[in-house]
Parts: sequence; structure tokens; C-alpha cells
Amino acid sequence: MAVEGEVVALPMSPVVAAWELALRLRQRRDHMGVEVKTITQALGFSRNYWSAVENERKILSEESLIKLLELFEFDQEERNELLELRRFAKEHGWWTRYAALLDGELQRLMGLEYGAQSVRDYESLLVPGLLQTADYARAIMTPDVTMRQVEVDQRVEVRLRRQSRLTDDDPLQMTAIISEAVLRQELGGPAVLKRQLAHIVNMVEEHPDTIEVRVLPFTVTACGLFGAATVHLIDFESPRLPTVFWQETVTTWGVVDDPVQVRDIVMTYREALGRALSTSDSVKMIHRRIKEIS
Repeated sequence: MAVEGEVVALPMSPVVAAWELALRLRQRRDHMGVEVKTITQALGFSRNYWSAVENERKILSEESLIKLLELFEFDQEERNELLELRRFAKEHGWWTRYAALLDGELQRLMGLEYGAQSVRDYESLLVPGLLQTADYARAIMTPDVTMRQVEVDQRVEVRLRRQSRLTDDDPLQMTAIISEAVLRQELGGPAVLKRQLAHIVNMVEEHPDTIEVRVLPFTVTACGLFGAATVHLIDFESPRLPTVFWQETVTTWGVVDDPVQVRDIVMTYREALGRALSTSDSVKMIHRRIKEIS
């Protein structure tokens, strides 16, 4: 747990910065028991505007934030932290260049992931997006008759841009549980799958300290994640920020931050990890599958 006034590493993502700023302001208001009416009168804006601030849809001006920090009686160290968070939050992440392509929830995912310390994935049938090759990603998208080729190309570009976090100077830690079905579903054809599986092996072998892939074999008789499609747990360096997860099906997707749901998914994920093969045995299984395809 964070200590009041503790200095934590600032996020490099404007989405994470805006989230932490709103979260800390909301927690402080609740802790002090300050009524919304007191805030709106002191700062001169509407209740709806304040609601937008607490829900990350609006970012206070620097002048308004300074007044609010005084009202909430933050010490000078935390005031400096929160003003710095505001500065980060006003910047634009790389994903904003694709605003016409990505809805608000997808942009939020990109921003949270970019500022995360680690992610934990589960996939029942597909290779996780952070490990997909361009050809494999394109094969997933191409059957969608409503998607133009230029949009497919842009979405592949976004997917590959996300993957830079796995190899940058402060790489994202990744643990991925994949069903054995992922190794057998010949998405895009045998050649595409073979190259995709080889890419997974290369990433694990080249980044053994940060990338872990665990196969959930067909021999597993029960698992709490069976029935799930995509689960993407996101963890942060700052102890002030809770774990959240991204859940996706064919027709619905979004970030979930409800503490009870997050707790249940975390526990289920840990249980699945205990049933999965080790990374070493998983890599051996993937190598065998590559030879089968050959």
C-alpha cells in the first residue's frame, strides 16, 4: 500500500496519468468528505463538469487544479506530483493518431498498456495481440467483409506499434497463457501459422526475463478460464493504481475496473497458470507443432 505523500514513478502514458490524477482527487474528496457543491462553488463550474473530471472525461486547467489542491489540503510534495500528472495527461499518445480507427475503449486499452509495468494474457484460440506477426494479424482481420483493405493495413500497423513495449528500454513484462488450440488453428494457412509459432519461440528465447508463454494443454480436465475468449490483465508500477483487465468477445469489449470482478479474474488466472505447462515445456510443444506443420 502507498504511504500518504509517497513519491512514485510517474507514468509515461497520458491515459495512465489522467486516470491516476482523477483517482487520487476522487479518493481525497471521499476521505475528507467534501461535498460536490463545495467544489463547484469554490471553482465556479457545474456539477456535470466535476463529474466529467472525476470520470476522466475532462482535465482541469492548471489554475483550477491549484485551487482544488488547496481546498483538499494536499501537502506540497503531493501538489507537485498531481500537477506533474496533469502535465503528462495533457500530452498525446501515439494511439491518438488512429482516433478514426479506434473507439474510446480501444484507445484507453492502448494508453493503459503503454503505461503498464506488466500484462497477463489468456487466449483460447488466437495468439495474443502483443505476439502476433503482421501476416497472422492480417489473417484475423481479412474475413471481415465490412473492413476495407486500407483499414486492415492500419489496424495491423497499430498492432505492431503496440508490440514495441515488449522490446523498448523499459520493457513490458508479459505472461501469456494460451490454449493448445492456438497452436493448431491454422489461421491464414499452415505457412502463416508456422511463421507465427516460430515468432513466439523467438520472442521467448530472446527475452527470457520479460516474456513468458505457457500452454494450457488439451489434457487439462478443468480450468476456470475455459469459456473465456480474451482476458488481458494490466498491472502498474505505481502502488496507487489497481489492476484492471480488458475482456473481449466477438461483439463486446472493454476495460473492467470493478474490484470484485478484477479479484475474481486474478484468482482464476493464477489457478490456470498452475495448470499450464512451464515455459520450457510450452516451447518444446510449440517446436513439435512447427515440425508437424513442416
